[in-house]
Amino acid sequence: MKPFTHQLASIKHNDTRPRVFDTSDAGTGKTFVRIATFAKRRAKGGGCLLVVCPRSTMRTVWAADFKKFAPHLVVVVADAANREEAFATKADVYIVNHDGVKWLAKQKKPAFAKFSEIAIDESSAFKHHASDRSASLRKIINHFEYRACMTATPNSNSITDVWHQALLLDGGARLGKLFYQFRSSVTTPVQTGSKASHVSWIDREGAEEAVFGLLSDIVIRHKLDDCADIPENYHHSLSYQMSTAQKKAYMEMETTQLLDLGKKGGITAINAAAVITKLLQVASGAVYHAKGEYHVIDKSRYDLVLDLAEQRKHPLVLFLWNHQKDLLVEGAKKRGLKFAVFDGDTSDKDRAVIVQRYQAGHYDVLFAHPKTVGHGQTLTRGTSTIWASPTYDAELAVQASSRQRRIGQTEKTETLVVLAEGTRDEDVFEIMTGKKGRMNNLLDLFSTVVAPAKKAARRKTKEVA
Repeated sequence: MKPFTHQLASIKHNDTRPRVFDTSDAGTGKTFVRIATFAKRRAKGGGCLLVVCPRSTMRTVWAADFKKFAPHLVVVVADAANREEAFATKADVYIVNHDGVKWLAKQKKPAFAKFSEIAIDESSAFKHHASDRSASLRKIINHFEYRACMTATPNSNSITDVWHQALLLDGGARLGKLFYQFRSSVTTPVQTGSKASHVSWIDREGAEEAVFGLLSDIVIRHKLDDCADIPENYHHSLSYQMSTAQKKAYMEMETTQLLDLGKKGGITAINAAAVITKLLQVASGAVYHAKGEYHVIDKSRYDLVLDLAEQRKHPLVLFLWNHQKDLLVEGAKKRGLKFAVFDGDTSDKDRAVIVQRYQAGHYDVLFAHPKTVGHGQTLTRGTSTIWASPTYDAELAVQASSRQRRIGQTEKTETLVVLAEGTRDEDVFEIMTGKKGRMNNLLDLFSTVVAPAKKAARRKTKEVA
């Protein structure tokens, strides 16, 4: 494959920097750039590459793209069942999932002698500096001379999300070595409750500009719209009217923090956060009680979602809870729809098959959890992404909604979010939209590092980079 103009710019940037923070949009070909950069170094005698990525992309994206773009390199995938055997194999590239770094952190120093480079795909998974996976990655990061963090959503919740990703790259040279010191400099504490611990840290005005100034020398970013002529994506929401039974249950939980389930007993929300969670569940048509079991209140929301799906070609329908998956599957079977489910219970082998069959037009609809499908997958056969419920998580919202509008898409696409009118659904959607706005502010600054590619230089291709 001949690289796009923007990919050549990224490769040139990478060639001159041992540390790179690639925040290019989903679908712009960050994986290809990293493969091309490493292949050049390896040919000159460089060490091996460790790829740390989401489980869903280990084989379907990384291993597949190495086979496509650098077939001369030997690649091994180290999953939970074969890690020792995989890392004992002689190869050029070793691929492990995000949680696999916990196993790597227990290995002795000689195990890393063959490596010179690490690529951390969807590096925002390591934004929480105190998590086990982040601590584990920190223990091994100094074994790698060349380091790359890759994510299109670097600060989906707050500018503080960027700190640990930068620390992994440069050891604190740019944003400092102490998280709380960094947080104090870029956010302001706001009291949110009666206790001293009830504090939210709000990004200060100008925080994005300050962080950009410190990271600009290692950042590379390309907007999808600057790289290819891809038809627009239209974002909109659709109000859903709850049934009488839902409204009654919603009001009962909202006013009393209790919900009577008849013979199944009742549900009590012990704090404000729990009340909000239960209200969102009720608005979605079901509520959970003991050990993951749920009580269905009303199914009409899923009749609406399936109506929307039947009106579109090969839509991607995203669900957040198990009851949503179950009710969607139940409804699809009754309607005689051809479908597949893509979530945490789907094996790696089945995931690859499902993507291939979806792209071939085999399914009327694909049901998926955004955490599973939201990274790396190309689903350009469809043009509509339908969220059965809104999410607080701006990263999930952006990533999962980017599966169809990618290089290779020739039609207009839409992202549709179903909201129960007059409920917490609307608050969640508003909060998520605000987070996206702050994240886009930083990304727009990052985009100024590289001049946008001119339309005249754009090249179309049927192949996904």
